[in-house]
Parts: sequence; structure tokens; C-alpha cells
Amino acid sequence: QVQLVESGGGLVQPGGAMRLSCVASGSIVILDRIHWYRQTPGNERELVARFRRPGDIGDERYSDSVKGRFTISSDSAKSTVYLQMNILNPEDTAVYYCNHNWLGQDYWGKGTLVTVSS
Repeated sequence: QVQLVESGGGLVQPGGAMRLSCVASGSIVILDRIHWYRQTPGNERELVARFRRPGDIGDERYSDSVKGRFTISSDSAKSTVYLQMNILNPEDTAVYYCNHNWLGQDYWGKGTLVTVSS
């Protein structure tokens, strides 16, 4: 079992920045297997950031929509994965989820809402 708790969402103006946190706990936590997704109403969850994996060709850590603006990182001492989001625009408005995927098992947090609006 893995428990994931996201935090850090809220309202931010276009052009602003925000950092999300995902605290992981449980019997099997592998921080490198934690990913960030986002979802808007009526749409499927979109993978926006993950850690580099062996076999990656080029930089596959980020979706095209966030590449160059978002950065994923981790702090093993705090069992936390972060998503630094810069130069936010209204299209980034979504519920952001962290996901732990390992050996075919998926665990999800409850999500944190990010609203980009003036």
C-alpha cells in the first residue's frame, strides 16, 4: 500500500508560479515511480511530469504542454515529490494528482486544484 497526499494548489495569476508537493508513505515507496498528472472536467487525466527512466530517448520527462516551464524533483528525506510550475497560464488550470506506479499497481492521491486566473 502507498498513500499519497498532494498539497500546494490554489489560485495564481497568469505568469505566476506555484509548487505542488506530494508526500508518499507506505510499505513500498519508490519516489522515482511517482508521476504528476492533471485533469480538467470532461477530459482524461494527462501525464505532465515523471522522472527519467533507463531507455529514455531524449528528455521524456514532461508533456509538450509543460516542457520548459514545469520541473519535477524529489526529497528522499521527506519522502516528497515536487512539481515546480512556472509561467502558468489559464490552460494549466486543473486538478493535479500524483500517482505511484510500480509492478502494475497504481496508487493515486486525492488531487489538488490549481486555478490560473486574473
